[in-house]
Formats: sequence, structure tokens, C-alpha cells
Amino acid sequence: METRFQVGVITSPHGVMGEVNVFPTTDDAKRFRRLKEIILVQGKTEKIVEIENVKFFKQMVILKLKGYDDRDVVEKLRQCSLFVPREKAVRLQRDEYFIADLIGLKVLDGDANDEELGTIEDVMQTGANDVYEIRMKDGRELLLPAIKQCILAVDVEAGFIRVHVLEGLL
Repeated sequence: METRFQVGVITSPHGVMGEVNVFPTTDDAKRFRRLKEIILVQGKTEKIVEIENVKFFKQMVILKLKGYDDRDVVEKLRQCSLFVPREKAVRLQRDEYFIADLIGLKVLDGDANDEELGTIEDVMQTGANDVYEIRMKDGRELLLPAIKQCILAVDVEAGFIRVHVLEGLL
């Protein structure tokens, strides 16, 4: 299981006082208001940085990070990723999962005595429902909608998801 989750990527400086524009990679950009600190990953180095101020403009989050007070300094932060530890992640509802926890799970066919079909490679968020991209053992790709009729059980700790493949999807 992932120990931290990416919540944004710094895209550019904002103004001359050291603020940065952040493209949010979280479903709820407003969560930045509740964060006091964030993990800044720059290349192979990472450090915990305190958040001094948060603003929003269109689809972007504007952050003022403590100790970064100059445009020239934050210019070097372009494309840096921002993470939060799992314990600071948003609380999930019943039958909700972090995408990072689903990727790599074994997919078992609940209709065929739990025969292994493949693994989850990615999750597409379509709006209506998520779609699991499954790499089958024979190399084919299966796009399985994440709906109650298809998803029978998810056990992240055990590393599997049990599914029912609707007729016509294979």
C-alpha cells in the first residue's frame, strides 16, 4: 500500500513574492485549506514544507510555502510533486478506494472459481463511474466498469479484487 499520495504538481511561480501555481491531482482541491504542511519532492530529494497561505484561481491552487520568498527561488520548483502522508489523506466512504491502492491488484474471476484474469493497470475516471483497465494474463486489455454488477469484492490488504465480467466485455 502507498504510504503517501500526490495531491499536486507545481507548474510555475505566481507573482514575485514566492507563491507557486499548483495543478491539483486530488479530487478535492479545497483540501489544501486544511493542510498545514506538505511533502515537496524535487528530483531525488524530498522535504516537509509548511504552507503559509492558500488561494484558488480557476482550476489552480496558489500556495505560499514557508521559506520560499522569491520568484527566482520558486522558479526552480517547476514540475515538483506535492504529497501528503496516508494519515493526512481524505477519509474514504464505504466501498471507496484510493486509485494508487487499486493499481497492481490481482483480478480474480468470481464466476470461475477465482481464476486469475490479470492485474489492474490504471483507473479511468469517466464521470459516471470509474473504469478499471485490466491487463489480462494473455496480454489483452479489459476495460471493466466499476459498478456493483461487476465488482464483487475488493481486498486491498490481500491484494485482489473479485469481479464478474459482463457478457460482451471480453
